[in-house]
Amino acid sequence: MKILVIFLIVFAVLILLAAAMSIRIIKQYEDGVLFRLGRVIGDRKPGLRMIIPLVDVLHRVSLRIVTMPIQSQGIITRDNVSVDVSAVAYFKVVDAVKSVVAIENVHAAIDQIAQTTLRKVVGQHTLDQTLSETDRINLDIRKILDVTTADWGVEVTLVELKDIQLPDSMKRAMARQAEAEREKRAKIINAEGESLAAAALGDASDTMMAHPLALQLRNLQSLVEIGVDKNTTVVFPAPLMSTIAELGTFLTRESNAAGLSVSAPASGQGPDEIPTTPAVPDASGNGHADLTKR
Repeated sequence: MKILVIFLIVFAVLILLAAAMSIRIIKQYEDGVLFRLGRVIGDRKPGLRMIIPLVDVLHRVSLRIVTMPIQSQGIITRDNVSVDVSAVAYFKVVDAVKSVVAIENVHAAIDQIAQTTLRKVVGQHTLDQTLSETDRINLDIRKILDVTTADWGVEVTLVELKDIQLPDSMKRAMARQAEAEREKRAKIINAEGESLAAAALGDASDTMMAHPLALQLRNLQSLVEIGVDKNTTVVFPAPLMSTIAELGTFLTRESNAAGLSVSAPASGQGPDEIPTTPAVPDASGNGHADLTKR
């Protein structure tokens, strides 16, 4: 009786042990690859799965996107500039069977191929292209990796250049270049402003030539603006001074003409004779006009 009880207990333990060894749980983000006696039977979807102990081997493969940093690489660009470039790659397993059978360690393989591809692609571009065309470089790296990793059951979803380290001498040279570029734009903008201002002044001068009083009004406005500060300086614009000189010349000419008309009847000569008189300044105040008999 005791022997039977012991046998039943041992049998129950063996059954429980076999059940424990045959039960496998595959998570939602995993896929299982089942080997039976060394041969691939197929993949197993997420859930509770049973295998034959000591006969079947189940490999779990994660289907989630993996973030893999690509360590900094010393690269010489096409224009012979040494730079250090680091990147990051995102990939995921799309075929669990290929990722287990086709390659031993898919993560290490992708890391190595990503480093070599990064050096190859960046080395084909100049420094300016590397700094300005990062999107195209990322796309080129991804295309090359996709072709290689397709046989491994892996899809590269994204590759991004993360950091580009330049030599100190190159940084200083680029800073000088950027400063010169800003100065060039500033000078061009200043020249365009001067051109527009000159055109506006030309239009204003044409208007003042057509309307002479506009210049006098502008001078009066300038005097008003100067007098706002309550200073003791009196400013006479040059056109105003010339106007005063012309007014003096006009008064002198009128006085001479008036004196001539008074002295003519007093001489007692006929109406048809006009005595010869000394020279009288002409209308401009500079020359002399001779009055002779008619």
